[in-house]
Amino acid sequence: MPQTITPWEVKGTIDYDKLIQEFGLKPLENLPKKFTENVLFRRKIIFAHRDFGQIVDAVENKKPFVMMTGLMPSGKFHFGHKMVADQIIFYQSLGAKIYLAVADIEAYNSRNPNLTELRETAIREYLANYVALGLNLKKCDFYFQSKRSTDGRKASAYYSLAAMLARHVTFNEFQAVYGEISPGKMASALLQAADMLHPQLKEFEGKALPVVVPVGADQDPHLRLARDVAKRIKEFPFLPLSSTAHKFMPGLKGGKMSSSDPMSYLALTDSPEEAAMKIKKYAFSGGQATLEEHRKKGGNPDIDVAFQMLRLGLEPNDKKLAKIEKDYRSGELLSGELKNILIRKIAAFLEGHQRKRKLAEKKISLFAKNNL
Repeated sequence: MPQTITPWEVKGTIDYDKLIQEFGLKPLENLPKKFTENVLFRRKIIFAHRDFGQIVDAVENKKPFVMMTGLMPSGKFHFGHKMVADQIIFYQSLGAKIYLAVADIEAYNSRNPNLTELRETAIREYLANYVALGLNLKKCDFYFQSKRSTDGRKASAYYSLAAMLARHVTFNEFQAVYGEISPGKMASALLQAADMLHPQLKEFEGKALPVVVPVGADQDPHLRLARDVAKRIKEFPFLPLSSTAHKFMPGLKGGKMSSSDPMSYLALTDSPEEAAMKIKKYAFSGGQATLEEHRKKGGNPDIDVAFQMLRLGLEPNDKKLAKIEKDYRSGELLSGELKNILIRKIAAFLEGHQRKRKLAEKKISLFAKNNL
């Protein structure tokens, strides 16, 4: 099946080298140790970039910079979302100011016309998990697109920017970037461009400064649009947006992990028993059809979901991961045994995380009271 990658649909087998060429990205190379110590950079899970040199320079020279990202408040927080959360917390540890937008306007236009429900999901489901994973709320500007700020000066600057950006893009460009387009998607795209650019306004960080936006490849069209319009709007001296692209967390059944199918993902609120059941029943295997054939030919870790989840961070030790891969390819390690390795890793993580989540819920209770 040919690959289809848009912000609203991902289908087919993903060729990341082809994506680099199609989207005009650059491979990530020669990064400083501060970055390669992070498993996502070290294993090329974060595989490409635009203007990332600005961020490397800011980190190495202790200059201010922003990491901006957004969340779609729909469904459970799962391991695909955790990949972005891990990047948020990593950049925060490097000194970044975090801007975290809840895309409730986009969700309202495309998924759920109940803003109250969307806001509750964002705080109770997403923010609670972010804090449990290590997000420092004191160094984070967490906001809703529908309710940017109680400071009228800041809110006005943000919404004015979104409206002004409309002058600098044509309908044909929307179609070229997104394919099928609707008024709701156009409005959402302009608001997301404002999300990425507005930290550089004088009402926010006070000056143009580097902003990095980590995205999955399906969200790259938003980046391309924002970078293009930023060049054209002469009223603001925006620095070019930096970005990184990361590979998709595979769904248990293959393809992208999706909130719309509970059996395609492992949620961070699943019990260890629920997670084990899903892995045993649904996790796509790279093993052979019979034990004899597997011992003879070996398994394929490149398509095996259990191995890929270990590679994406659940097994942080590179030597241990390399041995698992070697044993699986040789046929010494069976598919069921590989799944059991993942099940043990998932169980240990979930038990620890869910204890931290209970503490996080107490921390965000006041925040929820003030924002719902």
